[in-house]
Amino acid sequence: MCAVFACSGGTRLERAPPGPDTPSRVGVPVLVAKIDNSPQARPPVGLAAADVIYVEPVEGGLSRLAAVFSIDKPSVIGPVRSVRETDLTLLAQFGDPTLASSGAAPELIAAVDQSSLQNASAERQPAAYFRDYSRDAPHNLFVRSDQLPVGGGWPAASQLNFGPAPAGGEPTQYEEARYPGTVIGFDWSPGDQRWLVSMDGAAYTVADIGQLMAGTVVLQSVQVQDSAVSDIAGSVSPLAQTTGSGQALVLRDGQAFPAVWSRQSPQAGTTYTTPTGTAIPFAPGQVWTVLVSAQLW
Repeated sequence: MCAVFACSGGTRLERAPPGPDTPSRVGVPVLVAKIDNSPQARPPVGLAAADVIYVEPVEGGLSRLAAVFSIDKPSVIGPVRSVRETDLTLLAQFGDPTLASSGAAPELIAAVDQSSLQNASAERQPAAYFRDYSRDAPHNLFVRSDQLPVGGGWPAASQLNFGPAPAGGEPTQYEEARYPGTVIGFDWSPGDQRWLVSMDGAAYTVADIGQLMAGTVVLQSVQVQDSAVSDIAGSVSPLAQTTGSGQALVLRDGQAFPAVWSRQSPQAGTTYTTPTGTAIPFAPGQVWTVLVSAQLW
């Protein structure tokens, strides 16, 4: 599994956590990579450096990740897979970032090209991509980030909001989101002051650093409908609506905060507030946002 990359053997290793003064990302070039999250694609590479990781529903009840990088861009990221229609609205908040992927369904390519996203797929930038033949295709495509075009700067309008937690959280040790074919779990680790990420009941480790940890987790209820795109097997791809408003659960500091999310336009970031309207900022560290169908909420 790890012929190309050094593996940790499952040991939990982590970069030094950010201090209380989390640096601004305004104007920092953004790279977004679409990451395969099927069981055959694990362990991924490079995800510990991401600022934000979104979990999206895809065909067959499975999930795919959109990893957003700014200040820290690892040299190798993957395995990468294809774009989905959900990404067009979800990622517009990052301005005109570089979008790394294996490509897109033919009926979606024109929409990607007409969006603000810089399409840097394997079809457009083949020299930046390679396959690790110790893994099975199609779960073995990786990208060298320094060989991609530089993305646009992170807009001020969608900056991540870090700060102290408000009052009203309920202590919790474990929360999860269930898709029909995937379970994404988060265990609170008091010693690490982080949420330990698991997939389908197993620690979610990255091949180059160990188990992933999140400072903040958002379980976000969204409307999901069928898109106009189907995969090669004919399964219809789901489309998650990430503008508007709805319910959420924000996890930080070993607590769960019932929340309301709101995003007024594709160019805006998402705000999270308590039911009484108090802002819920993020804790320092990586932010995970899991898009959960309202029908499964």
